[in-house]
Amino acid sequence: MLVDGRTCLDVAQQLQAVENAIHQAKKVLIQDHLDHCLEDLLGSVDKEQKDSLDEFKEITRYL
Repeated sequence: MLVDGRTCLDVAQQLQAVENAIHQAKKVLIQDHLDHCLEDLLGSVDKEQKDSLDEFKEITRYL
């Protein structure tokens, strides 16, 4: 980009967009893992355990 003569502002904006995309992909990966792998591993859980798992999943949305 710099070789192409783009401004530092253009490069910084593109880097920010890449960082945001990677951050969103990480969040989706974590949520998918919790929704599928972790629940499959735990199997049947009681209401208290399900509530705890749901709360944990909600907290991870803020990562």
